[in-house]
Amino acid sequence: MTNALRKLLETRDWLMADGATGTNLFNMGLEAGEAPEMWNVQQPDNIRKLYQGAVDSGSDIFLTNTFGGNASRLKLHNAIDQVHELNKTGAALAREVADKAGRPVIVAGSVGPTGDIMAPMGSLTHEIAVEMFHEQAEGLKAGGADVLWVETISAPEEFAAAAEAFALAGMDWCGTMSFDTAGRTMMGLTSKDMSKAVGKLAHQPIGYGANCGVGASDLLRTILGMSEADPAALLIAKGNAGIPKYHDGHIHYDGTPDLMGEYAVMARNAGATIIGGCCGTMPEHLKAMRAALEGSEKSAKPTLSEIAAAMGDFSSESDGTDGAGPTASPRRGRRAPRT
Repeated sequence: MTNALRKLLETRDWLMADGATGTNLFNMGLEAGEAPEMWNVQQPDNIRKLYQGAVDSGSDIFLTNTFGGNASRLKLHNAIDQVHELNKTGAALAREVADKAGRPVIVAGSVGPTGDIMAPMGSLTHEIAVEMFHEQAEGLKAGGADVLWVETISAPEEFAAAAEAFALAGMDWCGTMSFDTAGRTMMGLTSKDMSKAVGKLAHQPIGYGANCGVGASDLLRTILGMSEADPAALLIAKGNAGIPKYHDGHIHYDGTPDLMGEYAVMARNAGATIIGGCCGTMPEHLKAMRAALEGSEKSAKPTLSEIAAAMGDFSSESDGTDGAGPTASPRRGRRAPRT
């Protein structure tokens, strides 16, 4: 495979990733409980539309519709025998869209968590996790993905298993964890813990960072922590478009395009090179992010006070990188995210 992402990074100071997969597909009619990956073979035109929306909005990188395409998750939908097919098809559709873009666009093969707990706390062994991730990686490779992209991971053991699997597939990769518990992952990792864990991997990622979480403020604080821990790292920021709110039977995210544009600039200033959105991030958000990045120059890293003033309160006083516990009280006196 040609190293398309590394080549593109040599020509650019920053790259824009894509936005939400689930939110966009739900807007197209995906039902709750339905496996999005099945749409790769059942409704390919909608998946092309998903991908094209990212490209048309200015994304340099977009992720395939394969987040839950591992054996453990597909078993829940009686599709365990379709792992290779669904991943290959999801990547092939993406390759088709990217190759018609008229500019370099990177297809990133999305790999999500297995949904199982790693041993010794759970029953998922390292060997089985590697096997599942490898199976998925081979499907994405066969479909034409430029790079593999593991995301929304909370356990370092699962992250390491994915890295080993990607080495077996002979593929470059990127990876992000979700810091959604007072600045930590569900398994208790801080941003600096992740930087240390990544540094020990035999198969190093092109870049790493954070996605999803509880809001732009927390995600930017996480990026600052990683940048401090590993100043030379290529960091990735994919924050949600505001905070989810339930309205008229649907979940809506309250982040405006203007707010996401401001977030994108702050993410770059905080140290991120690849910047995108996660849940709730729609084409209109991506367009605003691209415009904001193109219309500004990188400047000084934002302070925590500046982040809170622009993006809203942090979910906790501490994110654990200062040695404080994860249950500290939230900040007070800052304005809430704009709607």
